[in-house]
Amino acid sequence: MNENLFIPTHVGIIVDGNGRWAQERGLSRSKGHKAGFYRLKEVCIYAKELGIKYLSLYVFSTENFKREKKEVDYLMNLFVKLYEEEFQELMDNGIKVIFSGRREPLPKKVLDAMDKITEESKNNSEAVVNFCLNYGGQTEMLDMTKKIVQQVIDGNLSVDDITLDVLQDNLYQKIPPLDYVIRTSGELRLSNFMLYQASYAEFYFPKTYFPDFTKNDFYDAIVEFNRRNRRFGGNAS
Repeated sequence: MNENLFIPTHVGIIVDGNGRWAQERGLSRSKGHKAGFYRLKEVCIYAKELGIKYLSLYVFSTENFKREKKEVDYLMNLFVKLYEEEFQELMDNGIKVIFSGRREPLPKKVLDAMDKITEESKNNSEAVVNFCLNYGGQTEMLDMTKKIVQQVIDGNLSVDDITLDVLQDNLYQKIPPLDYVIRTSGELRLSNFMLYQASYAEFYFPKTYFPDFTKNDFYDAIVEFNRRNRRFGGNAS
């Protein structure tokens, strides 16, 4: 790895292309999801090795519950299986795991696995992986608004005290804004992913389907990030 590369603090990946990866190989969509889920572990560990402190992975949106029940059930079971078989390697790498999204209507077995992962990894400090599961950016902002309104109603916060810091503190997780968003598969949409946190993020859209998104592809993405001139609303140099 080029040690002169600047490594972003917080990278988000919109995990996309599992189904198409499978269909192009004459496989079921379930096989694509399985390949994608096992790629997640490699991506998490390599992000830590690169020096990325926060990695947010968009693995299941609130809208994904509209898919066929068979596919949704398979994804839920796959997540539990991932915890049972692959989580220890994240622990061995000192990775703290957190979750963003609504708990309803996730199955109890998924919630139990989430809670165990969160508890078991809470003291890890090498890196943080934020799984966006049953997540939607608009839903997060709605839930954030409700939390702040309730604080005002309860007398714990005045309207004049609502600042950008207050908004940040009432999101699902207290983590830094996104520096970089990668969406695999070549689709050019944000698809409701961390809308507030991505305000000044750079974007990268490789055509690679997520099951084929290797360490080399991740490294190429970081090289591309280093070509960008981030101005945060300022004038061009």
